Parts: sequence; structure tokens; C-alpha cells
Amino acid sequence: MAGELAGDRTPEILAIVHDISAMCVGALGTGSSTAAPAPTPPLPTTAIAGDGTFRKDCTDLVRRISLLTHLFEEIKELNKVVVDSASSSESGGGGGGDASDGDGDGGGVASWSCDVVVALQSAKRLLSVARNFRSNCSSDGAAKTIIFQFQSVTWKLEKLLSNLPYDHLDISEEVREQVDLVRTQLRRASDKYGFMISKMPSYKLSEPLAQEISEVPGKTMSGLHKQHSCPENLSELDKIPTNNGGEVCSRQQGSSRLERARSIPTMSDISLANVTDTESEENSESKSPPDVKKSEGILIPEDFLCPISLELMRDPVIVATGQTYERSYIQRWIDCGNTTCPKTQQKLQHLTLTPNYVLRSLISQWCIEHNIEQPTGLTNGKIKKSDGSFRDVTGDIAAIEVLVRKLSSRSLEDRRAAVTEIRSLSKRSTDNRILIAEAGAIPVLVNLLTCEDVLTQDNAVTSILNLSIYENNKGLIMLAGAIPSIVQVLRAGTMEARENAAATLFSLSLADENKIIIGASGAIPALVELLQNGSPRGKKDAATALFNLCIYQGNKGRAIRAGIITALLKMLTDSSKSMVDEALTIMSVLASHQEAKVAIVKASTIPVLIDLLRTGLPRNKENAAAILLALCKRDTENLASLSRLGAVIPLTELSRSGTERAKRKATSLLEHLRKLQQV
Repeated sequence: MAGELAGDRTPEILAIVHDISAMCVGALGTGSSTAAPAPTPPLPTTAIAGDGTFRKDCTDLVRRISLLTHLFEEIKELNKVVVDSASSSESGGGGGGDASDGDGDGGGVASWSCDVVVALQSAKRLLSVARNFRSNCSSDGAAKTIIFQFQSVTWKLEKLLSNLPYDHLDISEEVREQVDLVRTQLRRASDKYGFMISKMPSYKLSEPLAQEISEVPGKTMSGLHKQHSCPENLSELDKIPTNNGGEVCSRQQGSSRLERARSIPTMSDISLANVTDTESEENSESKSPPDVKKSEGILIPEDFLCPISLELMRDPVIVATGQTYERSYIQRWIDCGNTTCPKTQQKLQHLTLTPNYVLRSLISQWCIEHNIEQPTGLTNGKIKKSDGSFRDVTGDIAAIEVLVRKLSSRSLEDRRAAVTEIRSLSKRSTDNRILIAEAGAIPVLVNLLTCEDVLTQDNAVTSILNLSIYENNKGLIMLAGAIPSIVQVLRAGTMEARENAAATLFSLSLADENKIIIGASGAIPALVELLQNGSPRGKKDAATALFNLCIYQGNKGRAIRAGIITALLKMLTDSSKSMVDEALTIMSVLASHQEAKVAIVKASTIPVLIDLLRTGLPRNKENAAAILLALCKRDTENLASLSRLGAVIPLTELSRSGTERAKRKATSLLEHLRKLQQV
């Protein structure tokens, strides 16, 4: 029995997960993961065989698998305890019934573990193939096949997580949160790939590839167009053709919403005052972060998407049939020998590609209006600008690669000089942020966060903050395991370093999945401490980060237990009134949480809020009314307290002359008070 339990394959699972992470990190040129800088420079981006077509897909899949590490570690420890207990029982000569029960539990986990091993091995093979994919040497059929394999892997992993034998496992609440998050992400990714497959143009595949696909049991090419046609047997991934050579192309886009004071612009565009009504927040409490629409998930107009890639176009061109495509994708289509329009299937009378300047201008304007960083990319030493032209950056690449190598120098002075220059470059432009990340600087900078030299540490954390402004770099920073080191700086760094560490956590927490990871890292108590005792700038940064993290329901309890209500009340009663807006906004987010309601009332906050109804600025009055409404709903004791403290007069005035939102809140509170008097 003990042998069967011991036969569970979580150690092997953890080894595969480690291999997957190392494979992706190495491919991205992320260098050493040790605490001390190593003299060996990171791999240059030219070491990647493929052209980066599936780079984002690979990074996303690796991050999701890496998030499961804690789950597998807990299962491994649980099985160790069960085995030890069973061995002890057998040596005692009794407990036959218990041993049998344990066998059943262990057998379930072991069977599930075996399935996970198969799925992870398939994911590992897929990542290897996708990394090496070269669009200029492969047909679009090969790309479509790889997309299908991404759908297959994500579907299988999500199914395995949904079948996890929770009843036999003592999984911690934090790990369950991460598992639920990964399940949601995998399910969405599977649906996304299915949608991409169904929308991709139909074309005749090359004979070898078509033959390989036809050999997959139970699958046909028509099956590739079905959104949920995912195989049970993932061994078919072995049949994906492998390609070699090429350079990396960063072609993702994102929303640049973080700006900073002094070394980088300010964050004033993120308004803490515009918080969701507490009623609507209560209705969404049960939702996990992925269920909330992301800022970067803005619906893109269909006309702005390339019909081939389904991505926002950066260089739209018109073909002979009048259809518009992203230049690089339609050019690849033509280079593969196709002479028809992918969308209409009509024969192209000529192969001239005419720039669509009107559409390019519309896309550019739309990106500006929605705070979306306009698509750009690095290809063959050139960066494509928003106007469609190219800028040669080969000289910049060479200079940055030299700097990145110096980041790992044994000489303290060289490291200092290099990280100072990296900080300066990363502050200046998006292009620099792309090139610095492509050169493999991120993991080396993460290593420098734990160095003893204060100046180096300060410049390293500020460099990471600057790099995180570019949306695509956020995933690379998380993949490099930066959060624990950033939290360490937040706790023990210089005041400037702590300020920038807090701002970095805010930037990274814009992605919903990162809210959970950061919340579970111990960052919230450190942010609360900075909120209480930091510099004015540090308090602002901490407040912004805490606001964003507390949007996720699971982090609200962490913030309450860290003493955030005491800190917020101090801000509300401070004579300078410098952070009343921030305090009220954070409190209005927390007020929908039961534990927060109790803490807010216990801290004697209601009289302070009523006073703000009388004397506060219009925005303060609005948020104060929203918090009071959240506290008093379904709570007659708090309502009675509101009445005793004389809230009726300021609420009546607010219902007449406040902002629209304030009027709604005040009117609702007055209605509750009237009902209380009638009882």
C-alpha cells in the first residue's frame, strides 16, 4: 500500500514544471536565477531559433503552469505524510482498515498525477516546437496546427484541474485561489484558440502536414475548425513539425497606464476617486478576478483586426480585392505561393500591397483615446513605428547588450554604472523598454534587487518599474520571479526604493492574475506599513497599490488583518487632509467585505464619515455616503447609530445638491432610515 502511495508522480511533475520554466526563461534570454550576479552574460535574443510568432502564447502557458507549483508541492507533502503514517501503521501490526482507505485516496491522487505528467510532457513538447516556429519557412497550415495544439493542451490541463480530488487533499485557501485562477485562464485560452481556428481562412495544406494530421486518431482537418474539438490523447503533439532559425519578434501590444513622478511620469491618470458603486461591487463579490473585464481587454473594433492574425493591425495594407490585412501576415501568405485573397478566396489580379493610411490613422487615434500603447515590434534589428515606418535599432541593440552583460560583472562599479544607464534608458521610451527586455535584462535586474549595494538596488527596482510600463514586459517580470524580491525591497529598502517598489506592485497588479500572486506574497502588510509611516510620495504609492490589490475580494481580508482600517482612519482625521480622497476610495472598496464592515465600525469611523458629509469636498461626500450605505444595509444597529449621530440633515442636503452618485447614495440611506423609524 505504501508503495502505491509513494508511487504518486508529483516529484516528477515538479521536475517537468521546473524544466518548462527553465526552458522558457532560457529562451527569453533571462540569464541566471541565482541571488548573486554571475559573470556569464544572458543569452542574446538571437539564440532563439524561431521568429517569435508564438512567443506570447508560450509565455502565457509557462506562467499558468508555473502558478501550479505550490499545488504540486502541497500534494507532494500530503502524500509524504500519508506514506509515513501508513508505514507506521503497518509496522505496528494493525490499522488494516485505515490502510485500505489510504490506499484508495493515494490511488486517486496517483492516477490523477499520471494524467498530469502526460499533459505537462505534451505542453513541454509544444513549447519547444512553438518557440522554434519560423513563419517565413512554414505554411499557414503549420501555424494553424500549432494553434490547435495550444487549444488541446490548455483544454486538457483545465479538465485535469477540474477533476482534482480535492476531497482527499488538504489544499490551502491561497493555493485553491491560484488553482481556480489558472482554471479560468486555461478555459478562456482554450475558447480563444477555438475562436481563432474557426476564423482563420481555409486553405489547402501542404501534403506532408496534411498527412501528419490525418494520422491523428479520430481527427480530421474539419475537426480543427470546431471550437471544442480537443483530443483526449495529447501524444499527438509529437507530430507537430519542428522548424529552426530566425530571430525574436515582439509583436504584442498593451495598455500603458502607469506613469511616475521624478524619474518617470506621474500616476495621476489612475483616479482613485472613481470607484465602483458598492452595490455593483457586492453583486460581483463572488466573481474571481478573471471574471472582471481587464483594462487591456477593451473590445477592439472588428475593422481594426487583421482577418488572418485577429490582432490589432499596426501596418494595414489593401490587396487587389479591396480587403485590408496586416502587412506582415498578408506578405507571408503571398510569400508561401498563395495568389488568392484569404478572406474572399478570389484570385488576386496583382500582388501590390497599398498602405491603408486612413485606417492606420483611425487605429492610432483609437489607441490614444483608450490609453492603449500602439502596436510595435522588433524585427530583424528594426522597430516598426506607429506610422508604419521602420527605425533601425541595431546600434541600440548592441549598446544595450553590452550594458546587460555589465549588469552581471564582478566589478561593483561596472554593475552600478550599467544599472544606472539602464534606468535612464528605460525611462525615455517604449522602444528602449522593448530592447532592454529583449536583451534579457529583466531577470538580471531581479537578481540585483537583493544585492547589498544600496545604489544598485535603488536603480534596479526603478528600472523594473520603468520596464513594467510596457504591457508585454509585465509577464516577463512575473516569470522572472520578481515579486518576493520587490516585497523585500518594499520592507527594507531606502525610502525611494520602497516608493518605487510600491509603484511597481501597482503596475504589475493591473493584470488580474497578478493581484492574487502579489496578495499572497506578503506584500499587503508591507504596503500598509508604508501607508502608515512612509514619505508623502510613498504613502501615495502604497495607497494606489492597495486600492488596486483590494479590487480582488480575496485580498480585502488580508488588508483588514494587516491593519489598513487604522491607517485609513488616521488619514481621514489628519489635519493636513492630504490623503482624504485616497483613504475614502480604498475604504469604499473594502466596505463591501463583512470583515471590513466590522473593523470600520469598531474603529469609530461612522462619526468621521458623517462629519465629511457636512464639510468634505463633493467627491469626499460622495464616497462617504457610499461607505455609510454599505455599512448600514441590512444592519439596523448601524442605521440607528447613523440616526443618533444626526446624519439626516447632511444626507438631506446631499440628496438635493450633491453629485449624481452622491444623490443616489444619500436618497437610499434616507429611505432606509425612514423604514427604520416605521418599525
